[in-house]
Amino acid sequence: MNAIQPSKPPLQPIQKRRVISRPKRHLRQRSYQVMALESTAKIAVNLIITAVAASAFAQLLSYKLLQQEKLREISTDVKLMEGHVNALQTEFSRNFDPQQTKTIMQQQGYRFDPSQRRVVLMNQDRREDEQTESSP
Repeated sequence: MNAIQPSKPPLQPIQKRRVISRPKRHLRQRSYQVMALESTAKIAVNLIITAVAASAFAQLLSYKLLQQEKLREISTDVKLMEGHVNALQTEFSRNFDPQQTKTIMQQQGYRFDPSQRRVVLMNQDRREDEQTESSP
């Protein structure tokens, strides 16, 4: 029986075409619009952040310059006060120096040690003027 039956070609499976779904054109355009809108929003936010940072930097810079000016003024005042304090310390140590007691008493009381001679300086020009006036 096998020999009499005509041979049929072996059945091959039918290959189905794969359908590749392609996005429709309007969906593609819509995704580009969303991406463009997103990029624009990112750029706008970054520009706002940059503007805020620049403003803060300008304020900090002006504050720093103001503080430096105040520091210079204070440094100048400190130097002046140091000079004044040094002069006062020198005077203080001189006033409490036992060896300087007589000298200080003479300066402040206009009293002189009896062993010292008083020297009075006179202006020679005045003396000549007085002599010329009294001569005639």
